[in-house]
Amino acid sequence: MLGSIVTGRFLELTTLFLIVLVHELGHVAAALKFGWRIREVKLLPFGGVVEVEDAAAMPVREEMGVALAGPLQNAWLAGFGWLFGMLGLVDAEWAAFFVQANGWLALFNLLPILPLDGGKIVQAWASLHWPYHRTLVWCATISIVLGAVVVVASLYPLLQGKPLHLNLLMIGLFLCYDNWMQRRNVPYLFFRFLVHRFRSAQRHLDAGALARPIVLAETRPIAAALRLFMKEGYHLIYIMRKGRIVKVVPEAVVIEGVMGQLSDGHADFRFFM
Repeated sequence: MLGSIVTGRFLELTTLFLIVLVHELGHVAAALKFGWRIREVKLLPFGGVVEVEDAAAMPVREEMGVALAGPLQNAWLAGFGWLFGMLGLVDAEWAAFFVQANGWLALFNLLPILPLDGGKIVQAWASLHWPYHRTLVWCATISIVLGAVVVVASLYPLLQGKPLHLNLLMIGLFLCYDNWMQRRNVPYLFFRFLVHRFRSAQRHLDAGALARPIVLAETRPIAAALRLFMKEGYHLIYIMRKGRIVKVVPEAVVIEGVMGQLSDGHADFRFFM
């Protein structure tokens, strides 16, 4: 911000943060419509992050709706900016910058990198097709790789004898660090998912959804089923012995058993690694 004052770019910076604010308000409005509890909103130069409570328990369609609500704000902002510029209601140069800023912000946020909107959409979609634990691990890992690509892209101008793209470098480093922390925190994120699992599972039971089967050999610890839980749906765990079903265990029993072991000190977070 100080640099923008020195270089005479404070108006552009103010405009950018106003755009980011409206972008995040779009997320907030969608989240409140779905009844989410918002903890805080962080404003960053490339967008922002809305942190909500119990995010892992929210339906996928709501996750996608909240994620898309931000870029949609940039679409109508860009449209009004172009219209006002064409009508001469605002300075043409500022209008062009306003439209361009909204376009780049929306497109950048749709990149499939967490915690960008595109990354959240991809993670929500992936959770429909793969177990939630695997989804958390792979989305964070892929986001680290793509964040590194952003860093490399920021350094590429140096090969052509041009200055590096400092803003892009800072954003890339932030994305790498944030997803590295996300990858390390997967056990705790998955634990929170299990804590709120009862509410989401009850929602599917009330809707009359069929239970998803998980098949385990009798020799495997039943807690191994946890890492096979899908975000959407409810599970019944079938314990097999020599090709025959010897027991059927509801997922709630498995979760309660593991939680009980954790509270008694007989288990640790290796269940969720």
